[in-house]
Amino acid sequence: MKGNVPSLATVGPPRLLAGLDETAWMDQAAHTAVHGPAPELNVEELTALAEDIGLRGRGGAGFLFARKLRAVTDSLRRTGSVPAVVVNGSEGEPGCLKDTALLLFAPHLVLDGAVLAAKALGAREVALGVTRADVEESVRRAIAERGSAGPAIGVTRLPERFVTGESSALVRGIDGGPALPSGRRIRTSESGLGGVPTLLSNTETFAQLAVAARLGAVGYGAVGLPTEPGTVMLTVAGTHVVEAPTGLPIPYVLELCGTAPGQGVLVGGYHGGWLPPHAARAATVSRDSLAAVDGVLGAGALLPLPETTCPVGETVRVAGWLAEQSAGQCGPCALGLPALADALADAAGGAGQRALDAVRTRMAAVERRGACSHPDGSTRFVSSALTVFAEEFAAHALGHGCGRPTLGALPLPAEERTRATSPAARVAGTAPAPAEQLLVDWTLCRGHGLCADLLPGLLRLGPDGYPERAVIPVPARMRQRALRAVRRCPALALRVEAAG
Repeated sequence: MKGNVPSLATVGPPRLLAGLDETAWMDQAAHTAVHGPAPELNVEELTALAEDIGLRGRGGAGFLFARKLRAVTDSLRRTGSVPAVVVNGSEGEPGCLKDTALLLFAPHLVLDGAVLAAKALGAREVALGVTRADVEESVRRAIAERGSAGPAIGVTRLPERFVTGESSALVRGIDGGPALPSGRRIRTSESGLGGVPTLLSNTETFAQLAVAARLGAVGYGAVGLPTEPGTVMLTVAGTHVVEAPTGLPIPYVLELCGTAPGQGVLVGGYHGGWLPPHAARAATVSRDSLAAVDGVLGAGALLPLPETTCPVGETVRVAGWLAEQSAGQCGPCALGLPALADALADAAGGAGQRALDAVRTRMAAVERRGACSHPDGSTRFVSSALTVFAEEFAAHALGHGCGRPTLGALPLPAEERTRATSPAARVAGTAPAPAEQLLVDWTLCRGHGLCADLLPGLLRLGPDGYPERAVIPVPARMRQRALRAVRRCPALALRVEAAG
């Protein structure tokens, strides 16, 4: 806090939901009372501020905001166009809620940052892309309160899909086209919304910019590390949003949220990577600290893996979901990721060392070949899991398993879906309903849990160790594994029969 102008930055320990769990929706009057009037800076002053505080995009890539501003101004000098500003509020990452929290409770702070940038650049339009109905409603209420002064502000609700947040997909969706990556290597700073140079960054980035403009570089840097001043908003375990000063130990952040490193911590979300427990305990909330242990902050998600769940089964679940999220526009994504997910499931099901070798072959066939970053991010997740949980993957490949059920600790938006209903399958016109189903006979089931090891991603165990459902649709691609589970069930409690 600086003077009587509170900021996102907080001295001392972080707060759950950045204090937003104790705050009603902040209307414009309350927002101004708390934060003070919004300042105005010219583009040189704004660029200098962003550079002085080392502001980086908070959506994943961590690109320097000052460099984005310079790229847009350079394009404007060349083209003489009128630019646009785009706020990425899509947050398609299942384990991330921080941007949602800001837009639901403090939308005016985000709009302040976007309007500040728009006025500095001379933009006439600010566009927000979101995917949730409640977020869209919150933003529309805030826009209505601000009236017609300044640049026009609009919000567009887009499909809730992982790749919607990719820059070209977001811009295409707001422009009225399909919210899918274009596959073209053209920066939005050169040609973005409506074909004009566009400044695009995520929700938290603009909120941090609004705070920094009020406090100045010195006030903003009163919290956090000298090399990485300010705070970072984090989503922990997919359920808690925490605002933490940079430099805070990651174990302390986890402890605040009632959890611990467990078997490891997935940092940066599903395009990030796993930290083994010893690395997680040594790391702090800092890009440099995480880089030293081969981690990336990414979208600000910290997902600890409890000791009670199977890391192999969790990896298979997420890999299958990532394959579903393909835009269906290039082979490495539409074909390569499903093949990678299948190979991973085979290895988890006891198909031997050759299955693990097949996983690595599939990864090599996908990397650096996609039209967007989704294939590379997905293989990064799988490769990291194979490294950190190498012993568990080896045990599963040999058919021994690890003795733990797959509890679904890593959050996914829709457990019931199969790859047959993925965007890629719908594009190809092939989304048949499963013709068979796996049945659990409760009179025989003894809760051995072997079935969950053999069918990760399809069959989940509840906290009591028994299957959560008695009737489970079986996609054709998993039929052989389902039959294997039937054969291996010690209690003879499973059978496969025609659906319907």
